[in-house]
Amino acid sequence: MCVESAAAIDRGYRWCRALARSHYENFPVASWLLPRRLRDPVAAIYAFARSADDIADEGNLSKPQRLERLAVMETMLQATGAPRPPLYLALADAIERHQLALAPFHDLLSACRRDLETTRYANFGELMDYCRCSANPVGRLLLQLTGNASARNIALSDAVCSALQLINFLQDIDHDYHHNGRIYLPQDEMRRFGVTERDIAESRNSPQLSRLFHFQLQRAAQLLRSGSPLGRRLGGRFGFELRIVILSAARVIEKLHKQQDIFSAPRLHGFDRIRIMVAACRPGMRHSPDRR
Repeated sequence: MCVESAAAIDRGYRWCRALARSHYENFPVASWLLPRRLRDPVAAIYAFARSADDIADEGNLSKPQRLERLAVMETMLQATGAPRPPLYLALADAIERHQLALAPFHDLLSACRRDLETTRYANFGELMDYCRCSANPVGRLLLQLTGNASARNIALSDAVCSALQLINFLQDIDHDYHHNGRIYLPQDEMRRFGVTERDIAESRNSPQLSRLFHFQLQRAAQLLRSGSPLGRRLGGRFGFELRIVILSAARVIEKLHKQQDIFSAPRLHGFDRIRIMVAACRPGMRHSPDRR
């Protein structure tokens, strides 16, 4: 590899790391907890997913313009030669070095296109199919990156990632509706609990919406619990970071259970993170995401 190419790739990774640092997340991304050799490829994966999400969600572009930009991202995934934007220089290097499959990246783009086409989900099955493309690919890529992509680990990872996505939906009900016109609560369950779109539009903390919210939260907690053994199966610093993610999600669930305003989004603070890190260091990590 020529010096210029190495320098360009390094600039690409720096761009990805800067993007990762610029977005607040309740769950760690490419943090110092990871082995140094993994931080850059994880930052590149995150930057790709974040960039696609921003195309689908942010700014004032029209729907055709957003779809066109997502199509460009799809093309750039397999593009070779110069010139390429920093993201794709870093991503191509990560894919080549770590033999990452392209299918999960295509799934992420598929989820973003679905966000532009679909704003309501008839039932929980449809919502989980969305999670299969929007969240699970990231976990699968990380397992590939660390050489842990066994069938059992993938199944556990899918459960954790889908739970994280459901938790994000429950944190962002107000934003998703008013900013993007989307509702990620199953329509059949809204009817069953007596919740209308007007309740969401007017940010009503009604008893009906509270019951539906906690039903969804309990489901996310159960899904997180079913995938949590992955945090004990994987060793080293990657396993430690995964335990941090799982415990962070459990703590967010606890906060969501306790808060009175369904339309506010809890954040993790310094004391939360200290507690989580201490718990992640203990043998036989435990969490209680369904605590009220």
